[in-house]
Amino acid sequence: MVLTMNPSRNIKISKVTLNIGAGKDQTKLDKGIKLLKSITKVSPVKTVTSKRIPGWGLRPGLPIGCKVTLRRKNAIEVLKRLVQAKDNNLRESQFDNNGNIAFGIEEYIDIPGVKYDPEIGIIGLEVCVTLERNGFRIKRRRIAKKKVPKKHMITKQEAINFMKKDFNIEIEGE
Repeated sequence: MVLTMNPSRNIKISKVTLNIGAGKDQTKLDKGIKLLKSITKVSPVKTVTSKRIPGWGLRPGLPIGCKVTLRRKNAIEVLKRLVQAKDNNLRESQFDNNGNIAFGIEEYIDIPGVKYDPEIGIIGLEVCVTLERNGFRIKRRRIAKKKVPKKHMITKQEAINFMKKDFNIEIEGE
């Protein structure tokens, strides 16, 4: 972790979310749940539709994917393995202007420590990383909610520098 003069300016990982979208295919959903459990050792939750889309055959309450959210040390350990699956290379377009990072892994067998399972087959997954600073709690607290001031937000360049220093990431296109 990079330390600055003001400890409230230090960036940390708030959460890492792993997501597999399955659509209406329930067998793919079951395989996705098994895969996320094997990667993270945490049981995932099913995501369900909230809207009716007749053209796709979707109705409210139909499970269409699964996700797992990791926090603290568990998030950092899993993120290190997921970044290694991408050969420590990320594109600048995978960082947004609010300090979030999102990337996909095409085949789970690229992740170190995960072996091929013939019951699962080959599935990919999406990884979303949320970065925050001390003081970001003001936007989530119950009493006296406030917006995080613009000067305290995490910029795209600060997120890139954090990932370079803490996770040895190379940025493609620089």
